[in-house]
Order: sequence, then structure tokens, then C-alpha cells
Amino acid sequence: MASTGFWSREGENAAGNSNQSPSTPRAWCLAAQKFTGDLGSKLYALLNVGEGNKTASSATKKVLAASENCDCNKPCNCSKQNLDLSNLYSTDLLPASDGDLATITFLQEVVDLMLAYIVTSFDRSTKVIDFHYPNELLQTNNWDLSDEPETLENVLLNCRAALKYAIKTGHPRYFNQLSTGLDMVGLAAEWLTSTANTNMFTYEVAPVFVLLEYVTLRKMREIIGWQDGQGDGIFSPGGAISNMYAMLVARFKMFPEVKEKGMSSVPRLAAFTSEHSHFSIKKGAAALGIGTDSVICIKADESGKMMPLDLERRIVEAKQKGLVPFFVSATAGTTVYGAFDPLHAVADICKKHNIWMHVDGAWGGSLLMSRKHRWKLDGVERANSVTWNPHKMMSVPLQSSALLVREEGLMQNCNQLQACYLFQQDKHYDLSYDTGDKALQCGRHVDIFKLWLMWRAKGTFGFEAQIDKCLELSEYLYNKIKDREGYEMVFDGKPQHTNVCFWYLPPGIRYLEDKEERRRRLHKVAPAIKARMMENGTTMVSYQPQGDKVNFFRMVISNPAATFEDIDFLIEEIERLGQDL
Repeated sequence: MASTGFWSREGENAAGNSNQSPSTPRAWCLAAQKFTGDLGSKLYALLNVGEGNKTASSATKKVLAASENCDCNKPCNCSKQNLDLSNLYSTDLLPASDGDLATITFLQEVVDLMLAYIVTSFDRSTKVIDFHYPNELLQTNNWDLSDEPETLENVLLNCRAALKYAIKTGHPRYFNQLSTGLDMVGLAAEWLTSTANTNMFTYEVAPVFVLLEYVTLRKMREIIGWQDGQGDGIFSPGGAISNMYAMLVARFKMFPEVKEKGMSSVPRLAAFTSEHSHFSIKKGAAALGIGTDSVICIKADESGKMMPLDLERRIVEAKQKGLVPFFVSATAGTTVYGAFDPLHAVADICKKHNIWMHVDGAWGGSLLMSRKHRWKLDGVERANSVTWNPHKMMSVPLQSSALLVREEGLMQNCNQLQACYLFQQDKHYDLSYDTGDKALQCGRHVDIFKLWLMWRAKGTFGFEAQIDKCLELSEYLYNKIKDREGYEMVFDGKPQHTNVCFWYLPPGIRYLEDKEERRRRLHKVAPAIKARMMENGTTMVSYQPQGDKVNFFRMVISNPAATFEDIDFLIEEIERLGQDL
């Protein structure tokens, strides 16, 4: 197996040591300069990131010093330095006559900004966030739109400001969302995709990208376990839309007449999902006219898994009330607890009652890439449809979400309208590659190239190593705090995914005997620590209540840049910021 490079665990141990040198990103940038001239120069000056924070490291200073000089090996007469962007406007860029030089100069400046942002994103001495309150950002920056154009120099200032205050979601100490990390190959693919600027609705305008979507979706269906990768699928604008697609197709499968005649032509439907499922299931029901009241929430056990006995009981009850059960959404990796519903048991019930089984694997579906962890999705091959978001555990740049459907042609029949100005039936190539008519969208962004190119660069084994490392880090965190003074776990047992849910109890409330007062004060702890985290800019981690449980931290790990050292830092930071609460 080839080296997994960035995700190699060699040299790391439980003490939090990392084999990755802190100067690695800067060394990459310095090497890149040899090929790109002065691209990536002025790394800190351009963004002014980390102002008031720690000084730049010695490795960074070397890069800055190197960037001061041009590599052209002659008295510098570079055109970029001689072009004054303060006197140029967007009308001076291509396709303007003689706009080549202005365009190249402007875009090189933008690349400078992006390279600076990339380098600082991986620098632990810089802030995760340069936090300002909304009114402060509005007052200190001019965001208003005007009738007159701004110079390109001012446009660059706007770009710098946007990145200066942006959250560094690729920072190794950013744990706030399920989608974190910054992959260099995926980033390159996104740049290329934007440069191509085409649409995914027909083969004639996106021949390569349409074919890449075809082969990638087939590979994903093979990994799910559907024979020979048969079936269908599409990339959508996110897991919520993928889940809605699944509900839409399930309704069409049972009542195809609804496409032309609407909801008045069908009986009242009932959908079922765990009480810990994603809100998009109810939102999809609302959007499709089924109604949120028709989504019946099934009880979950203490660890967040759907209870099959309650599912069957509620299906029977719905039938007795005259409702028609048509859709069950099981969750593979719930948002808060990271729980995996018992898919075989759910599949048995769906088969018994002839109900469409959907698996929302937006968060946990990527565990299918891991031989060590894919057992958590045993039974997924029995589903009629699966949502899988590579932009989460696989660190594909946002957005990358796929809906996979086991029955081929069903999505096409459900959604196609054969608009004659786009999907002509007398084209000179195989019309099955005009995939746009099976989507609800007309215009569709090229989401596929990021995932495909990363898969080519890493191989399946590379993704597997990345995912296994994130799971290992979550287990490390769990083992470190489960018996540590001042911490309580939200539920017993090891985390099923990378979600680690816990309370931190400051010394001031640790020994309170009044349980109600203890709950009241504990509810305020996580929000207060989170606010201090953001104001200090050191790290970010999410919190929320769940049912009758007061606010707790929900730590999730999906960033392959994170190390044991970063987990240790998070624990120490929580204790430092919460000591006086």
C-alpha cells in the first residue's frame, strides 16, 4: 500500500506527539514559489491574519524573506510589479482588448491571497477565527454596493477582508461542524471546476464531468453492496436535498400518478424516522406537501439508535388510522450522538410492510470506505436509497452529496419532463448521459470533479486511512475524559462515530447538591465556554441540548489535519476557559 502521507500515524502516540512538522505547509509554499514566481508571497502581510496573536514562526519568516525577492535571476523588471491595479477596473480584464496582462496580474494577486490563507489555516499559532460581533464588522468595513465600479485594488482589499474574518474550517483545531478540513487536491479540483464553468445537465456541455459522475456513482453503489454497482443516483446540493429526493422517489414509486395529479390523488401518507434523525426529513415532507405532521418520530435508545419494536408498533398504528406508510428513513450516523440505526432490523420491517427504506448516511456513510468500521452499516445494501456526503468524513470541499437509488430508471421517470430546448431526443449520442432531466434542478454545479480527483490521488486506501485516524482520535478523546475529574459523558459506552458528547463541570458547580440548581447552571457552561473560545479564536467546538439533557459539548472529528496534540489542547482549553464559571 502506498504511503498515506498526511494521514500517516507513524510517530504519533498517546502522549500527543505528531510526526508532522509545524513548518510543513510553509515548506510546501516555499517549494511552490520556485514554480510560480512570486505566487504565495506576502503570506502574512496580505491577510494580516493573526494580528495581535503570536508572532510568525521562524519557518514563516524564511518564507517571507524568500518572497521579497523575485526568482527571475536578473534585475527585477517583472510586469506584475509595474502594473498599477489602483487605476484598473473589471472592464480592463479579459475579454477586454489587451486584457491579458491585467487579468494575469489580478488573478495572481488573488492566488497570493488564497495561498496565504491556506498556509495560515494549517498554522496552529494562528487563530481559528478573528471574531467580531456583527455590528462591529458592519461599522469597520464598507460592504455596501454602489452604482460606480471599484478599482481592482479595492476589489482585492475586499477579498482580503473576506478571508481575514472567515472561519478557518481547515484549521486543525476547528471542530465545530461535521464538514472540516482543507484538502489540497480537492481545492485544486474546485479551482479547475470554476474555470471550466459548465453545467451538469447534458453530456454535450459537460462530457468529461458527466462521465466522471457516472463512474463515481457506480463505484459508490458497489461499495454499498448493490450487485455490479447497478442502480441510479445523482449529486445534489447537500444531504437535506438528497433526503428529499429519496422521499420524492419513494412517493412516486408507490403512487406514480402523483407526478401529474398532485397530492389530492393519493391517500394521506406517513413517513417514519428516528427522534434523533436530521431535521431535513421533516423539511422534505413539508416541501413535498406531505406535511410535517405525517412524519412519525420513532423512539431511540440511550445511545441514540432507533428502536425497531417502536417502529413496527407505530407503522401498525398508522395503518389503523387510515394512513399509508410509504417511507422509513434510518440514520447511519446521527448528527448529535453519531448513532447508527440497526439497519437489518429496519429492513426486515420495511420488507414486511412493503415500505421504501432509505438510509440517511450523510454523516456516517463514509465509514463504508473503512474495512475496520463499515460493519456499523451492515444492512445498508438492503436499502432502496442511500444519502452519502463525501464533504463530511472524506473532507471533499463543500459541496459533495450523493443520493444513490437501487432501482435504475426510477429517478428519471419520477422527475423527467423532456424539455425540448435542452433534452432533445434526436441528438447524435447516447441520451442516457443527459442526466439533468432526473434532477429537480436545471442548472447543476459540477460537484463530482473534487471527489473523483481526490479518489484518484488517494485511492480507496487513502480515504480509509483518513477515516480510521479520525475514529482513533475520537476514541482517544473519549478514553481521556471518561474518568477525568470535571467531565461527565452524555451516554455510556464508546462513541459509535467521531461524535463525543460530554459535559464539563467547572469546580464551582461540581459538588452542588441541589440538582435543579446544578442543571440550571450547567446549562450555561457550554455556551459560555464556546463564546470565550470564539473571542479568543483558539478553537471551536459545538454544543446543544438534547431532549431533557441540558447543553453539552458535541465534539466531532472529521479533519485529517487534527492530531492527538490538538485533542489535548482542546481539553486544556475547555478547562482554562471554564475554570471560573
